[in-house]
Amino acid sequence: MTYRPQLTEASVDLTREVEVMDERGRVSLIAIPAERPLTVYVDKRELVTLMTLGGAPEALTLGYLRNQRFIRQIEDIVSVQVDWDVEAVAVVTRNGIDDIEARTAKRVVTTGCGQGSVFGGLMDDVAAISLSPDARMTQSTLYRIIDTIRTQQSIYKQAGSVHGCALFSSTGELLYFVEDVGRHNAVDAIAGRMWLDGMRGDDKIFYTTGRLTSEMVIKGGQMGIPFLLSRSGTTQMGHMVAEQLGMALVARCTGKHFLLLAGKERVVFEPHLLDGVLKVA
Repeated sequence: MTYRPQLTEASVDLTREVEVMDERGRVSLIAIPAERPLTVYVDKRELVTLMTLGGAPEALTLGYLRNQRFIRQIEDIVSVQVDWDVEAVAVVTRNGIDDIEARTAKRVVTTGCGQGSVFGGLMDDVAAISLSPDARMTQSTLYRIIDTIRTQQSIYKQAGSVHGCALFSSTGELLYFVEDVGRHNAVDAIAGRMWLDGMRGDDKIFYTTGRLTSEMVIKGGQMGIPFLLSRSGTTQMGHMVAEQLGMALVARCTGKHFLLLAGKERVVFEPHLLDGVLKVA
């Protein structure tokens, strides 16, 4: 049985209505994404304040601690308690975090919406990441994922201004979908849910609406995921890290079009799927 720490289920409204006036002076109400601070306390020590939509605060906190390498095993966490009245989450661990002062002394501000940050050297532990060498993704699975994302109900379609991340099985089945004000929050929330469910990333496929930066690639690697997809592009460092990890990096995923930038041996092409489809310049 998979261990689960004690968790709250803190619900909060994900959108707010605001009054707007258009170019003709007409007044109407529209929905915009909520954005609120969530200060993380670990064993009563303030660690960081995350700006979040608030859709999955417990999973976000767990994934943040996991992807920042503060806590290696979920069994080391006793409880995660979110209280929106004070905009804080209290994490209780069994044995604390070793050398927390030294590990939080250096912070790297990363590129991205909502501005993410990582503690310590950005490339720390990358050399130790090992992805499944046998994982493969077919072109038809990639297209199934693109179509699923296209039809997925989302805060973005309702209110815009958010990023979405999703985890898929090796056959393209949607496992998790999370939206937040920054893609780094959304990926952390999925990492937290995987941790809670005892799910390995060996054959999973990760999709994000945002850029495939070094931060996103490193977090995907830490989660053991060999495939990263995006409707957007990548960065030079994101590409470099993906090649180092042997990860498939697929950008500009729209319709039947995509660009495979790294891990070309991991994708099984099916040319017949493009019969009758106009080539994209």
